[in-house]
Amino acid sequence: MRRFLPDGFTLSLIATVLLASFLPCRGTAAQAFEVLTDIAIALLFFLHGAKLSREAVVAGMTNWRLHLTVLASTFVLFPLLGLLLKPVLSPLVTPDLYLGILFLCTLPSTVQSSIAFTSIARGNVPAAIVSASASSLLGIFITPLLVGVMIAGSGQGAMSWHSIGAIVVQLFIPFVAGQIAQRWIGGWVRKHAKLLTFVDRGSILLVVYTAFSAAVLQGLWHQLPLPVLGGLVVVNIVLLAAALLATRYGARALGFETEDEITIVFCGSKKSLASGVPMAKVLFAGHPLGLIVLPIMLFHQIQLMTCAVLARKYAVRRELAADPVGARLARDR
Repeated sequence: MRRFLPDGFTLSLIATVLLASFLPCRGTAAQAFEVLTDIAIALLFFLHGAKLSREAVVAGMTNWRLHLTVLASTFVLFPLLGLLLKPVLSPLVTPDLYLGILFLCTLPSTVQSSIAFTSIARGNVPAAIVSASASSLLGIFITPLLVGVMIAGSGQGAMSWHSIGAIVVQLFIPFVAGQIAQRWIGGWVRKHAKLLTFVDRGSILLVVYTAFSAAVLQGLWHQLPLPVLGGLVVVNIVLLAAALLATRYGARALGFETEDEITIVFCGSKKSLASGVPMAKVLFAGHPLGLIVLPIMLFHQIQLMTCAVLARKYAVRRELAADPVGARLARDR
C-alpha cells in the first residue's frame, strides 16, 4: 500500500496550498515573494544547465527514432488529446481549469522520474536520459508556442511575443549560462544533487504559494466546488490512460524492442511539474494562476502512482523474458 501513498513532496504541496488558503500573502509581502520566486526559478534552470552532461547527450543521440517518438508523444500526441477530448472532458471542469489542462498537454517530459522509472522497469536508461533532457530543453521554446496556438484556438486570447521573450530571459538564458559554467561547476553540481532537488522543489513551492495566495484572495474555493475538483481528477486520469496506451502500443507498432518501448512509455507519457509551474507564472500573468497550475499538480501525483505500479510490472515481465521457462508467460502479458 505504501506505493499508493503521497510522497513527502506531495505532502509539502498540500501543506503549501493550505497555508496559502489560511494565510495568503498580500501587499508588500506578495511583491517580496514574487522577486524571491523569480530568483529561485532562474537559479533552478542555471543548475539544470550545469548538471546536464554533454557526454550523455552525445552518447544517446544515435537512437534518433526513439527520441523522435518521445518528442512526438510529448508535443504532438498530448496537445491533440487535449483538443480532441475537450468536448467530452471540458463539461467536467471550469473553463479556467481546462485551460490548465491544455497547458499541461504542452509541457515537456519530466527528467528525474522518467529516468528513475525507466531504470526500475529495466528499460533503455541512456536513451531515457537523452530523451527526457531534450524534451525539457526544447520545451522552453515549444511549450510557449503550443500554448499560443491552443489558447488562440480555444478563444481565450492569444499568447504575446512578450511572454515568449520572458520565457527566454528567465529560463533559457540561465540554462545556457549553466551549460557554459558546466566545465567548472558541473561535477560539483552533480555531486551535490540534493542542492538541485532543494532548489527544484523550493521554487515550485514558492510559485504555488504565491499563485494560490492570489487565487484565494480572488475567491478560489468559491469557484472550485467538490464536484468540479472530482471532475478534474477524472480528466487527468483519462489523459494519462490515453497517453500510456498510445505510447505502449504505438512503440510496438513501430517495431521497438521492449527496453526501448519502456523508455518511450515513461518519457512520452509524463509531464514536468518542475518546468510547468515556472512557465505558468510567466505565460499566464493575466489569468488565475492557481487554477492553471492545479491540473499539473494533480497530474503529477497521479502519474507517479500509476508509473510506479507500471514500472514494477515491466520489471517482472523482463525477468520472465530472461528466463526461458518464463519467456512464454512474458509474451502473454
